[in-house]
Amino acid sequence: MSKISQYDELKSALGQRLLVIDGAMGTAIQARDLGPDDFGGAEYEGCNEYLTVTRPDVIEDIHRSYLEAGADIIETNTFGSTPVVLAEYDLAHEASRLNQEAAALARRAADNASTEDKPRFVAGSMGPTTKTISVTGGITFEELSGDYHIQALGLIEGGVDILLLETSQDTLNVKAGLEGIDRAFAELGREVPVAVQGTVEPMGTLLAGQDVEAFYTSLAHRDLLWIGLNCATGPNFMTDHIRTLASLSKFPVACVPNAGMPDENGNYNETPEAMAETVGRFAESGWVNLIGGCCGTVPKHVELLADMASGKPVRSGVESEETRVSGIETLLVDDDVRPAIVGERTNVLGSRRFRRLIAEGSFEEAAEIGRRQVRNGAHILDICLQDPDRDEAADVSQFLDLVSKKVKAPFMIDSTDSAVIELALQKLQGKSIINSINLEDGEVRFQAVVPLARRFGAALVVGCIDDDKEQAQAITRERKLEVALRSAKLLTEKYGVPISDIIFDPLVFPVGTGDENYVGSGAETIEGVRLIKEALPGAKTVLGISNVSFGLPAAGREVLNSVFLYHCVQAGLDMAIVNSEGMERYASIPEDERKLAEDLIWSRGGDPVAAFADHFREKAPKATSEERLNLPLDERLALAIIEGSKEGLADDLDEALTGRSPLEIINGPLMDGMTEVGRQFNANQLIVAEVLQSAESMKFSVSHLEPHMEQSETTVKGKVVLATVKGDVHDIGKNLVEIIMGNNGYEIINLGIKVPPQDLIEAYREHQPDMIGLSGLLVKSAAMMVETAQDFQQAGISCPVLVGGAALSNRFTRLRIAPEYGGIVAYAPDAMSGLALANTIQDADERAKLTASLDDEAESMLSADAASRVGEDDGEDVPPAQVRHDFDIPNPPDLRLHVLNDHPLEEIFPLINPQMLYVRHLGYKGRFADDLEAGDQAAKELQDSVRRVEDLILAREDIKANAALKFFQANSDGQRIIIYGSEDKRVAEEFYFGRQSQRDGLCLADYLLPRSGGKVDYIGMFVTSIGNGVRQLAENWMAEGQFLNAHILQALALESAEAFAELLHQQIRQMWGFGDPVGTTPQDLFRTQYRGKRFSFGYPACPRLEDQEQIFRMLEVPGKLDIELTEGYMMDPESSVSALVFHHPDAKYFNLSESDIERLEKEISRG
Repeated sequence: MSKISQYDELKSALGQRLLVIDGAMGTAIQARDLGPDDFGGAEYEGCNEYLTVTRPDVIEDIHRSYLEAGADIIETNTFGSTPVVLAEYDLAHEASRLNQEAAALARRAADNASTEDKPRFVAGSMGPTTKTISVTGGITFEELSGDYHIQALGLIEGGVDILLLETSQDTLNVKAGLEGIDRAFAELGREVPVAVQGTVEPMGTLLAGQDVEAFYTSLAHRDLLWIGLNCATGPNFMTDHIRTLASLSKFPVACVPNAGMPDENGNYNETPEAMAETVGRFAESGWVNLIGGCCGTVPKHVELLADMASGKPVRSGVESEETRVSGIETLLVDDDVRPAIVGERTNVLGSRRFRRLIAEGSFEEAAEIGRRQVRNGAHILDICLQDPDRDEAADVSQFLDLVSKKVKAPFMIDSTDSAVIELALQKLQGKSIINSINLEDGEVRFQAVVPLARRFGAALVVGCIDDDKEQAQAITRERKLEVALRSAKLLTEKYGVPISDIIFDPLVFPVGTGDENYVGSGAETIEGVRLIKEALPGAKTVLGISNVSFGLPAAGREVLNSVFLYHCVQAGLDMAIVNSEGMERYASIPEDERKLAEDLIWSRGGDPVAAFADHFREKAPKATSEERLNLPLDERLALAIIEGSKEGLADDLDEALTGRSPLEIINGPLMDGMTEVGRQFNANQLIVAEVLQSAESMKFSVSHLEPHMEQSETTVKGKVVLATVKGDVHDIGKNLVEIIMGNNGYEIINLGIKVPPQDLIEAYREHQPDMIGLSGLLVKSAAMMVETAQDFQQAGISCPVLVGGAALSNRFTRLRIAPEYGGIVAYAPDAMSGLALANTIQDADERAKLTASLDDEAESMLSADAASRVGEDDGEDVPPAQVRHDFDIPNPPDLRLHVLNDHPLEEIFPLINPQMLYVRHLGYKGRFADDLEAGDQAAKELQDSVRRVEDLILAREDIKANAALKFFQANSDGQRIIIYGSEDKRVAEEFYFGRQSQRDGLCLADYLLPRSGGKVDYIGMFVTSIGNGVRQLAENWMAEGQFLNAHILQALALESAEAFAELLHQQIRQMWGFGDPVGTTPQDLFRTQYRGKRFSFGYPACPRLEDQEQIFRMLEVPGKLDIELTEGYMMDPESSVSALVFHHPDAKYFNLSESDIERLEKEISRG
């Protein structure tokens, strides 16, 4: 059979039926129980590829077994036959021979099994090697291309029908492989079809980070025989990924799963029947064209797959004219995102700061600019490093290595040097955009750059410039359309570029320079966009927006840019190159300023340039600043504190010093300001963030005045010892108290976290404070406060004690803590209440009133309790809940420990619940998300403050998101959850949970299959943390007077840990096979609108923190993550979350009552 007819047979077969690929080569070799002599010596043992020459009979027998089982395609024994892999056995020099002989051996076996009705084919297996360009490094694109070139030559010469780049974990490796294959084709003067298969890890992406959509988008420019997935997991986990690939791919789709995941003993347990059933569902759904088996599969798997494949529908390819580009993630450029924002600040020609950082060699800081552009809304990142004074190629190489690890968005490579463009494309996994080509020198630029786009996969920005002598740069709308049509015809018909990969730049010219050539050019560009979109609807358009405002006053540039962008988008603009951090909303621009901008764009009126420039050059300062200057000095000082402003404050303080002492200024207008801050906060007129800004102004003022004070002078109103109680690591509330009280005249001795009673007693004796403040978050902390009060009493301490924290209440304080102590014990629900109580305590008359009031309050509570108990009937316990188990148990993809280090915080921040961060922690009044959407200025300013801290966090090395997660086999046994350690059902751990005596009678164990049923269930567990660097940085910022930043930092860390938990839980659902539906929003997640629930220790359904010890042990937390358990079993750092994850569709949150918890503790103590 000739090669041409063989290819035709293959294409014909793919169009008529499902084809079956063989099973695992490695599994079959392992089953032969071969020894060192079989491999040619002990030094080659384990090199399966060498068996082709030492035991060809074994390899041929394996091929024959799969052909007899019904395989249409067998793979050569060359998975690791690249020089880089063979070098581990000192066999790199044998690469060509091993590939050629393996191909010839498989060819012979396939030909012997072929019939006219069932031809057999040979795929040359080209594995991913042991190195990945994007992840492990240690190899360059050129080196890897060279290795694949050698492998492809041998396979083609040996007679393969197909070259298969399989088990791909890094798309850059695939592109290097394709490059090597192309070189082999050129060298031999003939081609064979090429197929690619990626490997999606249990976490849902390839090892190098791309998901299936990005993987396909990055390779869709090639003419592939098929694209598919193999290895990593069993077929169940592949469901969503194969469905996604099938919905996108114009190529046939292959599904080649493992026989499940190996257990702890390395055994694969997916039966041939189970695999055929699952893959059969894919076939019935019309998702696949080729099926087969990877690790753990044997001839029986292939036999049943072949039986199943008979008569199944043949999937048709998807025809699409959508414009897709990709980085680690995919961007579909359509009307839903229009305009896609291209961040422009990573451009040395457009950003002085970026250029300076590159010149200084500060590439890490320069990469942070790119990250901020994407965080602030850029869909694509424009990269231009064309500094004539520097080595552009070297800069591009170094910068892309860094920024591609910080940014998941697609990149736009902005260079006039085709060699630099080629280098950049060898650095990026995804489908980038090349900016730009044009016809200024005829087709010279097309000839140099278009082949690069076709080789590596890239879209093209095409400038509306040609070789016309009169108007090369198209200014009028007609010329823009003329150049676009000419370029489109050449690119699509001569160069084979799909219209969807062409992005026209109709060009933007400055409308405010006075140049006659550009008068009205803004309107021409807008209309040019409209004409191009009408004539070439499959193409896209892009503009460099800020060019329009060049030369105009800075205050007006963003206004003109925004107005111009608005009208371009109305005309159909698809993409805009702008500074994503400096965009002004069109709707928020005053109408008179919009009109000035529109007059300039359309050149209306007498002199629109002068009118626009005059308005913005002479724009008056804000009235509030002017009004402040007209106020009396003391009112200005108080207002600076109230508004949290430092503007002009130093000058005002210096003026005040001319007539008063520093102490008089502090105790006068400055404290008046702080008093007003307290009043406004208590009246719900200020939020926590604004109070902290006021504290910053107060700190600034006192620091400014202190050098002028006499040594004997003091501003201290009282001394307070603060501490988070023993076993508790939470200090955000305590630190807030320190800030508020410390800037209202109190000296604070902050003892930190996990402070035992004895240390507090020693601190009292050393410092003799006027009061002690105790903080704690969880229920155990409240109990510890009772013990601490008892120890104070025994030590003879009687100074007032203020207590606060989430688990406390005034009732608990009055009835549980206060009776154990002889002095005042008062509950402060927040920092401002604490300040008010402190002021009361320091006033002798008010203190007596407070004592009497607290005593009366306690007596009233006791009387109410006694009355409520009269005739009270506890009632009988309700029966245990009857929870259904009439559904299929989802299988996780594996039972391995997954450790995630330095997970991108950019993925976590969007899942922070705004109600928790902005309302609970930062004190925003109202519904933050709704107010932000409505353009509320206070909400926007607060978000900007948070964003600034987020950017500071992202730039640090000591604040990282880390996690560990694992699935376990488990069952219930009454109120126990039994965790199995291995396939032999050995019990590794047990949890004992409480049951509700009333209401629904629920216990967490109810959500797992009972052990008595004999069928195993699964449970997930995870721990997340947001780095140990948070506490130290917060302390540093507090010492510097950056109180708002410090508070935001701690709040962000806490809520980021919760958001990371949300992200992991979402991932776990995906891994379990019931991922969230398309369109699920963060709000849906906050409302727990998904299957299953996660439960954290210390909360109402599982209140015992002691159980944290077991989850830490099972997830190997001490050795994998930088998290510790305190004596009270709390996690340190506090920005950590642990959880048990249940898949049960009816799982819901519930509370154990106080009596239920007491019963639980008794049952556990009895064993």
